[in-house]
Amino acid sequence: MARIARLSDVLINKIAAGEVVERPASVVKELVENSLDAGSSTIRVDLAGGGVDRIIISDDGHGMGRHDATLCLERHATSKLRELDDLFHIDSMGFRGEAVPAIASVSRFSLHTAEVGADVGTRVTLEGGVDPLIEDAPPRTGTVITVEDLFFNVPARRKFLRRGDTELKHAEEAVVRLALANPEVGFFATHEGNELFSSAACPEDPRERIAAALGPAAHPHLFPVEERRLGVSVTGYAASPEFTFPNARGLYTFVNRRYVRDRGLIGTIQRAYQDFLAAGRQPVVVLHIDVDPIAVDVNVHPQKLEVRFSDARGVQEAISAALNRMLRAAPWLGAGADPNGPGGNQPRDAAHYALAVERFLTRAQEASWGAPLPTTLDAASGGAPSHALSGAPGPMVGIPSSLPFGAVGRPPAFGEAQPQLNEAPPPGYFVALRPMGLLGGRFHLCEGPGGTLVVLDPHAALERTRLTTYLRALDDAKGPPAPSLFGTTLEFPVQVAKALVEGREALSRLGVDVEPFGGTMVALKTVPPGLEGADARSLLEALARALPPKGAALDSVTLAEAVRVMACHAARKAGSVPLTDAQLRALLGELDRADFHPPCIHGTVVVLEMPLLELERRAR
Repeated sequence: MARIARLSDVLINKIAAGEVVERPASVVKELVENSLDAGSSTIRVDLAGGGVDRIIISDDGHGMGRHDATLCLERHATSKLRELDDLFHIDSMGFRGEAVPAIASVSRFSLHTAEVGADVGTRVTLEGGVDPLIEDAPPRTGTVITVEDLFFNVPARRKFLRRGDTELKHAEEAVVRLALANPEVGFFATHEGNELFSSAACPEDPRERIAAALGPAAHPHLFPVEERRLGVSVTGYAASPEFTFPNARGLYTFVNRRYVRDRGLIGTIQRAYQDFLAAGRQPVVVLHIDVDPIAVDVNVHPQKLEVRFSDARGVQEAISAALNRMLRAAPWLGAGADPNGPGGNQPRDAAHYALAVERFLTRAQEASWGAPLPTTLDAASGGAPSHALSGAPGPMVGIPSSLPFGAVGRPPAFGEAQPQLNEAPPPGYFVALRPMGLLGGRFHLCEGPGGTLVVLDPHAALERTRLTTYLRALDDAKGPPAPSLFGTTLEFPVQVAKALVEGREALSRLGVDVEPFGGTMVALKTVPPGLEGADARSLLEALARALPPKGAALDSVTLAEAVRVMACHAARKAGSVPLTDAQLRALLGELDRADFHPPCIHGTVVVLEMPLLELERRAR
């Protein structure tokens, strides 16, 4: 008896829909990308019921004849590919031929289209992907696709959609991403007659499109960035450090016009800004990375949100160079800027100078390579080592040859003199350390390979491991780990209580369960493992400031700042008592498995690393 049978086309399309059509925003993305591939100059998106009840995509592209209009409903029927080699030279947004039949299989679908100059158009209607009705229709310019009652025949999928306003925000963000990638195309989106996004084509000044997406206040703070290298072109706009967000919602990266969510690219941008932003702030950057299609694989994610570069390091270096050039020139201060250009007539911000002075003094205090560890503090300097502010530098000895000429500072720590350690610590680095004792009741002294003296900050180490744990749980398709019971009721200022109640969905995504308890009282029911003994008031106040705006996409990018807050508080709670030898060894093992790419609030795990040769030289 045969046990294996071919699946029906209807079932195959529904399976494909599970990968391609995650929510209404996925439908918007896929259909608008087809409109872009059709050469449209204007695209309209009309939604109802958050996109669940109805999605209408209208364009003025080249349209389709009857044969193509019928064939596009068949799986793997596409105009984008013909041969195997075409898969390695993809220059269109869509290419698999899965989206339209997958969408049609889980909705009530209709398509009205006509080729340019045709005397008659074509209308195709079908429900659940079966029994299409094909009929004549008035000729029109371009194509109109209507998707109604999404997931009407897959109740389990429909049940797990979010509230209408949440789904609407995701759909709106999908339009924004596509609009930012294509400023030469006009984009207009409405929801039940209310305008969501409106931006006419603006190829001459893409800043207009960015301002439409992020708010008009962004426009005067945007400055062009550009870097062109062999095989890589980086262009776009970055905002001055005076215009930031508390989360990463202003970070957009596009590869060959395709929006991607790549940790390597985001991390490169954040590192470029790390010396310019206050803690808890994120830059606003819209970057377009153009590479030869053969040098990037876009066929690695069902929704094409991830790519794989043949030379990822080269791309990241080009981004870093483009941003560093703009940031070091500080065009927002007006020096050398075009008086008629963005920011040319902006007054210099006194707060910026105060911040610059503060950074200078901080770095001056840290410039003590080779100097003996201070044993007394100068009360007049607020506890800073007296020699650090007196202008008398310590002896310049033991400076590693890898540092550039004139770079004098403390021994290399992660993310500083040796940033490659922060990006990828050598395998087994931490577990090979031998704990020797505790310094000042805080720092752990360890012996490294070859007798190297290593000083660790346990708070930063614990924070790094907790950050890795929480981020991995957030990325896990199963959601955050089972929260721990933690009952308490607290009263907050109105703004804090409002932010916590409005951010309940985001907090729940993080494993934190809060409920309004009357007035400005908030009940905290559960927290993620590791935060059971944390200061609940301090934790919730910090989370209220770090949550993304209401309705924002809840992913590892928008929730990154909140995760950093949780990691810091978990480390503060866990590090309130000295670690035992067994706990320290376990922590070192966790550090070897931790991800050092995402930034932490306290990022310097290795405070000091001094080789045996340097110790012997000092002992002579």
